[in-house]
Amino acid sequence: MEKKHNKYPINHIVGFALSITLTLIAAWTALSSNLPVMWIIIVIMVLAVIQAAIQLFMFMHITERGATHAPWNMMIHASVIAAIIVAGSLFVMSFGFTHDHGGGDHHDNSGGPESNEEMPEDHEGH
Repeated sequence: MEKKHNKYPINHIVGFALSITLTLIAAWTALSSNLPVMWIIIVIMVLAVIQAAIQLFMFMHITERGATHAPWNMMIHASVIAAIIVAGSLFVMSFGFTHDHGGGDHHDNSGGPESNEEMPEDHEGH
């Protein structure tokens, strides 16, 4: 059995170029576009899904058949775990949880910019 081995990895170079291009488009969208925030998030998410597909098909050879076929069940489980992690991260970031569990206002500078006097700390730790 003779297998054809390509000396020049054209698929890897095309995948790398597409990944870099998609990353630059996402960075430009986030930093320089005048789109509303919701549209920026949608564009970045769509570009992320496209880039994940490029990674799977061009670098991880998901369509090549070896001893077994593509492990779709593992990919589905990994997608569920990734969705749980992303949802949990967004939940924590959106509600602004802090380390200040006591509810104390010793870090509150509500007096405005002119009240920058040194305030004595009345606690130990942190």
